[in-house]
Amino acid sequence: MPEGDTVWQAARRLHDALAGKVLTRSDLRVPKYATADLTGRTVLEVTPRGKHLLTRVEGDLTLHSHLRMDGSWKVFTDGQRWTGGPAHQIRAILGTHDRTAVGYRLPVLDLMRTADESRAVGHLGPDLLGPDWNPERALANLLTDPARSLGEALLDQRNLAGIGNVYKSELCFLLGITPWLPVGALPADRAVKLPALAKKLLEANRDRPVRNTTGRRGQNLFVYGRAPRPCVRCGTQVRVADQGDGSRERPTYWCPACQIGPVPAPGSPPTRRLRPRTIR
Repeated sequence: MPEGDTVWQAARRLHDALAGKVLTRSDLRVPKYATADLTGRTVLEVTPRGKHLLTRVEGDLTLHSHLRMDGSWKVFTDGQRWTGGPAHQIRAILGTHDRTAVGYRLPVLDLMRTADESRAVGHLGPDLLGPDWNPERALANLLTDPARSLGEALLDQRNLAGIGNVYKSELCFLLGITPWLPVGALPADRAVKLPALAKKLLEANRDRPVRNTTGRRGQNLFVYGRAPRPCVRCGTQVRVADQGDGSRERPTYWCPACQIGPVPAPGSPPTRRLRPRTIR
């Protein structure tokens, strides 16, 4: 799933292509909005909110989209061949005199009044890349449910908006704790560091074509996607297990030597039986 930095990049591409221009083509290919027509309206801006995209159009209208796992927005020049996927996967087309934005496989597409955007994004916590970022509030949100695992709490966009599965694993590695550690057991010194470190990771990558959390060339990530290869820091084999709330399990990576805290017991359901380890 695209994370906050990826969505921020998508918003910038769409904004650069559409903002300030009159729409000459509008095609929303979802039944609810099949007859909606935005042609003749000027695009005011395209802005991200966590993992959500808000395309604001004159007349107090907002086209809200969410990419989830497979969605994408592509921008094409006149005469350029569309390459985002087969035509039946197109869910939205917004065209101007010189650019066309095409939304592929968009699982969420809503047209609403701009004044009602809170219906779509009002539940979100502070945005790591947004003007509403508030580290104290984000940490307080995370600590609201002390028994919840840190990995699940970080993915809950109501706590703070923008972190996905990659950043969850990388952030826990940099903090030296496992994603299964209960939030309430997070050592105070690491809890204080968490919001600033999360923001630093996303800000460092919002302008990069390839995400990098290590600061090294040729080794972009510390643990995510690396199992069963050795940890780049200590050489221990990186491990992977599913983590989730029972409705959705996500592959989660960690180094058993560099990260302290509970981990799934071998062969057991990953979100239930945990093997405790000492926190330092």
